[in-house]
Amino acid sequence: MKNVPAVTAAQMSLLLLLMSGSQADTPQPTSAVTPMTPDVVPAYDQIRPQADYIKRVVMIPMRDGVKLYTVIVMKKGTANAPILLSRTPYDAKGSTARTRSQSITEILPAMDAEFVTDNYIRVYQDIRGLHNSEGQFVMTRPIVGPLNNTGIDESTDAYDTIDWLIRNVPESNGKVGVIGSSYLGFTTLMAEINPHPALKAAVPQSPMVDTWIGDDAFHNGAFRNPTMDYVVEQSTAKAEGGQLAVGVGDDYTRYLEAGSSGDYAREWGIDQYPFMQKLMRNPAYTDFWSLQAVDKWMATRPLRVPTMLVVGQWDQEDSYGAPAVYKALMGNGRNSGMVSLVIGPWRHSGVNHYGYDLGALSFTGDTAQEFRVEYLKPFFDHYLKGTPDPHTPHVLTYGTGINRWEQSPRWPMGKPVPLYLDERFTATFTAPAAGGRDDYVSDPSKPVPFIPRPIDMADANQWRTWLVHDQRFASDRPDVLVYKTGPLDKPVHIMGAPQVDLFAATSGTDSDWVVKIVDVYPNTSPEPAAQGSKPGMAGFELPVGIEIFRGRYVHGFDKPQALTPEKVEEYRFGLPNVDHVFLPGHRIMIQVQSSLFPLYDRNPQTYVDNIFNAQPADYKAVTESVFHGAATASRVLLPVVP
Repeated sequence: MKNVPAVTAAQMSLLLLLMSGSQADTPQPTSAVTPMTPDVVPAYDQIRPQADYIKRVVMIPMRDGVKLYTVIVMKKGTANAPILLSRTPYDAKGSTARTRSQSITEILPAMDAEFVTDNYIRVYQDIRGLHNSEGQFVMTRPIVGPLNNTGIDESTDAYDTIDWLIRNVPESNGKVGVIGSSYLGFTTLMAEINPHPALKAAVPQSPMVDTWIGDDAFHNGAFRNPTMDYVVEQSTAKAEGGQLAVGVGDDYTRYLEAGSSGDYAREWGIDQYPFMQKLMRNPAYTDFWSLQAVDKWMATRPLRVPTMLVVGQWDQEDSYGAPAVYKALMGNGRNSGMVSLVIGPWRHSGVNHYGYDLGALSFTGDTAQEFRVEYLKPFFDHYLKGTPDPHTPHVLTYGTGINRWEQSPRWPMGKPVPLYLDERFTATFTAPAAGGRDDYVSDPSKPVPFIPRPIDMADANQWRTWLVHDQRFASDRPDVLVYKTGPLDKPVHIMGAPQVDLFAATSGTDSDWVVKIVDVYPNTSPEPAAQGSKPGMAGFELPVGIEIFRGRYVHGFDKPQALTPEKVEEYRFGLPNVDHVFLPGHRIMIQVQSSLFPLYDRNPQTYVDNIFNAQPADYKAVTESVFHGAATASRVLLPVVP
């Protein structure tokens, strides 16, 4: 028989107090009701006696006296159970009230169902300063150190929370796991720095790791405009009162007419927010950013908690973080038995929802639930319940194109094979002997949209699927260069992050470079829809990877400098990590352009110290030149596996 922790008198008193609130909030029949009896009662308890769960709301004290709002949920009868904790900026109260119901699987997010029906205690907590928690909110609060001398960070708050939970939740077995996506992925990683001894397993999903290099705010120095909406939403009235009142219309026009992104911020009052000021004052990769990079924090510390890192292949927000942390933790062969990496066929946070399809793509069943049932829960069960070792794959990826899960001993699996740009807008695996160049005019008054107009980045249907949107809307533009192979005679399987090696020049003094790898479908069609088929994808141009690079950083992210007009520079940067198979009959396409608007701010193409402050006269059309062959052989290195 397993040992059940003894319940102290103090714990029992606390438990009785928490449970007594339900009856106190329930309207009681009055002894006499007259026509003039007031018809308002103080509260209604939505949790009825027939509910299959227990919900407790507590304020957990931190070491500095600040109390954090915490919701504890478990199925009735739960005992000797592990705790699964998520620390969120997105409202713990709302996270535990998905549906007004008496069923625990209805009130919690879909991803919790497998856990709470199998003797887990689920806990959500508002991080300090947001929603119902006390304290002051600092966006992705830096770890205690050079940027934070308070002695308090998300790591200490996680430690104090876990310590309280294992001492005050009598149904607990004393073991805790942490999980969460996006910002919650960040707080999950923070819990692993100087972890509490009771923390036994962690699953950071799409974590915010380096918001300058490739997560959220910037990508390789190019600013992502939706960050401004996020700043207002998260930093107004404890994340419960802020949204821009811009009305309806096309985001493309709205941002274009505003001028620079700094002008947009000033027009709508966003420049008054401290975090926006931090962004606008630190456009380059200075210590302000590098000292906040979570992968750098974790690379210098021993890993004490088994960790499963998860990301979606088409994560439109935080594709960089999980692979970056994996690389940092695996440096010099460290932590090989402690770390696993998962890349699924999902959008941002899609692992926690439904994985049947994404945009025009269809997969074999619900890939998200399949992963949660077959890999995620057994991982937690092993470390939190002591079940047999599930032999979690070191690397688990979903091969798109062939639609199957694949297990690998390392990442990346592929070896770099160059796909060269060549004359007559072809792409070839053979190095071109002769040199050449292709030119296009990049006009910041007519930037290339990242999806077809009209654009509404607040529309989830547009935002969540833009990374798999058919690229034919862009490939016909004169300011987009397109190179493609002939039809493939055998599959090309890539597993890793394609690397761009681009030789290019501009007639201006600054430039952005956008490179896309695209899978071009053959012109074949399915049976009619009446037979149950999905819409055809004949000629579809599926983006496998898209990334941007701000030219001023070609000699170092911390060393912005003007480009010399007409001077050929070599730009090297990575695309997101993928497991994808280009099938026979398909073609591989490379697109090159200089804007991706309004997702990213416009480069004026005239060097200015701070693009947030660019003036209208700074925005100038320029001629961009991409070189191929000979000594300036532009190429993309594909991580090809046999």
